[in-house]
Amino acid sequence: MKALMYYGAKNVKVEDVKEQEVVHDSVKIKVKYAGICGTDLHEYLHKNFVTADQMILGHEFTGEIVEVGESVSKFKAGDRVAIEPIWGCGECDTCKTGNYNICANMKSYGIHENGGFAEYVVVKESKVFALPDTLSFERAALLEPIAVVLQAIRKSSFKIGDSVALFGAGPIGLLLSECLRAAGASKIFVAEVSDERRELALKMGADVVLNPVKEDVAQIIKDSTNGGVDVSFDVAGIEATFNQSLDVVKPNGEFMIVSIFAEAIKYQPTLQVVGEKRINSSLGYNNIFPQAIDLLSKGSLNVDSVITSIIDLDDIVEEGFEKLINDKKQCKILVKP
Repeated sequence: MKALMYYGAKNVKVEDVKEQEVVHDSVKIKVKYAGICGTDLHEYLHKNFVTADQMILGHEFTGEIVEVGESVSKFKAGDRVAIEPIWGCGECDTCKTGNYNICANMKSYGIHENGGFAEYVVVKESKVFALPDTLSFERAALLEPIAVVLQAIRKSSFKIGDSVALFGAGPIGLLLSECLRAAGASKIFVAEVSDERRELALKMGADVVLNPVKEDVAQIIKDSTNGGVDVSFDVAGIEATFNQSLDVVKPNGEFMIVSIFAEAIKYQPTLQVVGEKRINSSLGYNNIFPQAIDLLSKGSLNVDSVITSIIDLDDIVEEGFEKLINDKKQCKILVKP
């Protein structure tokens, strides 16, 4: 089969490789679409999380089952499915309380085991979720990042009627804006340097979009909200957005960290203490894929705008990774093996 083999930073090749074999508790899936995630870009550029000498990347994927293992009981060939790519050890206290997303030994398809940038992939039955016929494979490829967003909202103190600020309008930021709209946010501010992504943010729930390069974002937000928003979210992961996210929260408000920070930052705790502001964080998701599927299939979320390109697997390097790095008009690129 054809697959994107990852050998290290800037060392990836689309090659013909042997298909994986189904074992007793697994299913083989013909991949329909796989989304390129920010994590994939980090690995492409720097190799942060992949530890194997070679790996098939891709953890946001959907497809159709073509073969099932002998002990598989919930699925059959022909079923349309999405895959939750992460799992924990199942034995530690964190896993036993349902928080497998923060298990010290958490694993993921596309990082620790072969993922979805391939024609076929074999996954555990326990990580497979059926798709309703009303949900297209293209939209279903967004389920994984939507799960990230729902987890962040669920972990936060956000409640209907609250005002919110988002710093960063990449795929997660845009989906977060749309989900907060659906959840009843009274006013949504989005700060983003890209003109094209600010336009997308307006299509996906934002009420006010701001350019942090040209505007005093913190002051504008505080002036517009009588002192600050109820909850802010950092979905960019740099020092400037961290401090701005904390600054725009009202006294007793909450700042949610959703992004992964590639580098250490400087932080002044007094900015937090004088307003008794809370800092919270969210990583990945747990036990939320069924809700993500329900919300997306019933039309509660308008997500089509976030998909800006669909490309062939053969073109994933130049038209996928490189384009996302260099062309900010792109947002979520789906790969079709």
